[in-house]
Amino acid sequence: MNITDVTRKVGGHRRRARVGRGEGSGMGKTCGRGAKGGGQRAGWSQRLWHEGGAFPLFRRVAKRGFNNFGFRTDYQVVNVGLLARRCKAGDHVTAAVLAEAGLIPDAKAPLKILGDGEIGVQLTVEAERFSGEAARKIEASGGTIKRLGPQPAKKFVKRRPPKPEPSESEKGGEKKEGKKKAKGGGEASGAAAKGGKKPKEPREPKEPEAPKAE
Repeated sequence: MNITDVTRKVGGHRRRARVGRGEGSGMGKTCGRGAKGGGQRAGWSQRLWHEGGAFPLFRRVAKRGFNNFGFRTDYQVVNVGLLARRCKAGDHVTAAVLAEAGLIPDAKAPLKILGDGEIGVQLTVEAERFSGEAARKIEASGGTIKRLGPQPAKKFVKRRPPKPEPSESEKGGEKKEGKKKAKGGGEASGAAAKGGKKPKEPREPKEPEAPKAE
């Protein structure tokens, strides 16, 4: 006797519920679909975050700051130290090769090479992005890098023009003004340089007057 022989005869196939066959069946009138509305109609579906017509929570909560979740790019990262341990000199390293070796999970997702570790073998590496340190180490070891796909544009820094040097006439005018200030400075300039007015000298106490004789 096998258990599958029992389930094949008893409970192997559940009969379809017969709805709309009277109140006594438990599935009469509304047939288990509730009382009126879109839920009773065939093909009805409810949109995500629907709250029955109330102002939804995601609209009630304030949104502040910047978030690039919707359009960010997630890169699979591999360090040059790992490439040096798992690849031989002269290998052509691509995302497909790394996925086959088990270093990244997806051969079609974008790849970025980082510069952690040391590399002493000559490799040809293809990836969408390279960190500055990774590119320097690969090229220093005699290898080559190949950037795939569109690259980010370099930031344009607008440099300010150098200040024009004053002409000889302007230099002469500045010297004359400096001499006039030096001559007319006097005591006022000296007091200002010291940080304000001169302190007052303390007064000598007066001697008490002798009483007058009558």
